Amino acid sequence: MSSEPLRCAGALIVDDDGRLFFQRRSPDRRLFPDCWDIVGGHLEPGEDVQEALRREVAEETGWTVSHVLAPVGEYTYVADDGLTRIESDWLVRVDGDLTRPVLEAGKHTEYRWLAERDLDVLDEHRDVNDGLIRRIAADAFAALRSIGL
Repeated sequence: MSSEPLRCAGALIVDDDGRLFFQRRSPDRRLFPDCWDIVGGHLEPGEDVQEALRREVAEETGWTVSHVLAPVGEYTYVADDGLTRIESDWLVRVDGDLTRPVLEAGKHTEYRWLAERDLDVLDEHRDVNDGLIRRIAADAFAALRSIGL
């Protein structure tokens, strides 16, 4: 097994009201079960971050990335499988019916659009992910403000 960190890409999807999209992971997931999460995942061989963003958004929501707005940050963490991951997260806009995401069957159970004042929701099961998603969300709202949205 490689000792290189796994590269990941994450999309913080923004709606017209400046809210961000989050989806709850299935309680059966090995990593971060029953936690709120952003759209994203591991880069496939030969894939760059932007390609992974587009693929993951389509796979996890059925939407299409229309604009990559700004970087949110890069996060290094070790999940409970012991593997180190380096995740590059981005603010994006998408095309599609934002009231009807097509969640990946068996992987996600529900979704929410959250305003910055609603981020306490992301603290559910904080012990599982050490507040990582909450920190990423806070950084994403800061990035939104920095670009005037």
